[in-house]
Amino acid sequence: MSLHYRKEFFDREYTLREAYGRLWKYARRYRLRIFAGLACGILTAGTLLPLYQVIQPTLDQVSAQERADAAAGGGRAGAEGPRAEKKPAAPAKQAEGRPAWFGKVESAAASLGFSMETEEGGISLALLAAVLVVIPLVALLRLVLVFLNQYCLTWSGFHVVADIRVDMLKHIQRQSLEFSGKIDVGQLISRSTGDPAQVQMIIQQVLMELARAPFEIAVSVGYVAWFAVANGMMPTLLIIVVGFPLFLLPVVALSRKIRKWTKRSLERTSVITSKIHELLTCVRVVKASDTEEMENGRYRELNDSFLKSTLRAVRLGQFVGPSVESVGIMMICAFVAWCFFAHVTLAKIMPMLAPLLIIYKPLKQMAQLQVQLETGRASLARIFSLLDVSMELPEPEHPAEKKTFEDAIRFEDVSFRYSGADADAVSGATFEIPRGKTVAVVGSTGSGKSTLAALLSRFYDPSSGSVKMDGTDLRDIATADLRRLVGSVMQETLLFNDTIEENIKYGTPGATHEQVVEAAKLANAHEFISAQPEGYARNAGEKGFALSGGERQRIAIARAILRNPPVLILDEATSALDTVTERLVQSALDNLMKNRTTFAIAHRLSTIRKADLILVMEHGRIVERGTHGELYAAGGRYRRLCDMQEDR
Repeated sequence: MSLHYRKEFFDREYTLREAYGRLWKYARRYRLRIFAGLACGILTAGTLLPLYQVIQPTLDQVSAQERADAAAGGGRAGAEGPRAEKKPAAPAKQAEGRPAWFGKVESAAASLGFSMETEEGGISLALLAAVLVVIPLVALLRLVLVFLNQYCLTWSGFHVVADIRVDMLKHIQRQSLEFSGKIDVGQLISRSTGDPAQVQMIIQQVLMELARAPFEIAVSVGYVAWFAVANGMMPTLLIIVVGFPLFLLPVVALSRKIRKWTKRSLERTSVITSKIHELLTCVRVVKASDTEEMENGRYRELNDSFLKSTLRAVRLGQFVGPSVESVGIMMICAFVAWCFFAHVTLAKIMPMLAPLLIIYKPLKQMAQLQVQLETGRASLARIFSLLDVSMELPEPEHPAEKKTFEDAIRFEDVSFRYSGADADAVSGATFEIPRGKTVAVVGSTGSGKSTLAALLSRFYDPSSGSVKMDGTDLRDIATADLRRLVGSVMQETLLFNDTIEENIKYGTPGATHEQVVEAAKLANAHEFISAQPEGYARNAGEKGFALSGGERQRIAIARAILRNPPVLILDEATSALDTVTERLVQSALDNLMKNRTTFAIAHRLSTIRKADLILVMEHGRIVERGTHGELYAAGGRYRRLCDMQEDR
């Protein structure tokens, strides 16, 4: 068994700009919430500025107090008396180097009748009271802003991903059966559920960090630049500007490898989902073959492979943070060493070091942001690759409305070849199905019978020729109208994991319970349904496995009776049933076929003896046609098929 991911035929790579540009098209409808979240993040970052502005006057005040204490001590030692020197230059020193806003605030406070400082230069009681009120208010404001930032962006992220999931399902459902035959269902499930979940997490984290971290960095760096210019410290600023980009080196070096291993991890997740889907679908075969342990071993191998690739991506992602930390520590050490040799005092560099230390966390977040962007890019590439594939049958720009079936269906020299096949599945088929008549098709496996039915349902379009209903090409009829006119009962009946009543009503949601019961009676299903305590509320189980094959078939017939389509396709509807069940189902089919135009495919020729026209197919061609009596009397291929079944 291969452990490798099978790359789908539509997979492709997208640049970072392409991937997130497409994502923005989904996010744009929620832009008001997104911008509100971003604005709250910006305002949250702005609360750092007052903190930085307080650092310098605080340091100046401490320095001035120390100088005043030293001067007072020196005066007492000189026996000049306690009042000989009374803080001769403290006020001037305190004002020196303070930011411009300090003087303005001091003047505003004086006009309100209180001072920000005591006579000794300390903090006044009025200022302390103001601080005790203002700081809690600022903290509360910051809390509200953080909440709004996170909630608005999380809300937007959930809605964006929900829209992506809906679009993915709609897009998959639009594709033709040719697409369904080419893809791995399990991997498609993983791509449709796991990848959007990954994008959802990325959106929330990336947007929240983009809303705060860049602005916190901008505020901090802006303050450092302003302080350096205002205090004539241009060489120091130059060193910071040159050294700052070094933070990005680990991110740049590891981002490509992170994307590679993240993509590989997502691919292995698809393989695991595919394997689980396969095992659950084939559970009866596994149990009948007693291969549970073998399958457990295979799954363990897949899981180990997934674990290795995931841990590789995690190791690389986790290495980014410590790398940025190491670069930052080395830069700070180098900066302090330079200040020592350049005789720059601690009081001068502290107002610059504090913002640089505070932006460590947002810098680390920005470093992780690159990791998250690359992870999201890998998921978005898988999502948009699927959304960009186009294998749906073309819908006419101005489709013809077709509400009723009046005359006949005609195949006119129809040929069809499956993609990648070497020969036509149907070649030159020409015949007519008049309204109210039954046309049956027989032939060996692979002769093209089911392909004719698929062309009539317009699951495929002919490679050449045309299929017409009342003279209108099926390709020109609105698909919704055609689906209402043509109903099917297939050999393999798959029901939904829902109640029996909901399965019968499927496709006719407005039907009443009485109509459901009437349809079930005509399908010979009411008796076995009513025999159970739950009755019509009984759950059919996954794919209808809670019911027998004959019961599932009669539920499907009841569904077709309720839909009441004028054209009916029966694709070997009784071939897999025992004799007793076949009689019940055949009786139900007879009720279903009354007053309908029927196209029937059958292995058991006894079920089509009354057909108005029988077509015998071989290698995609119609080799015989006529009624049962005519074909049997001719002694050709049809008679040999009848004789072979009678010998059984």
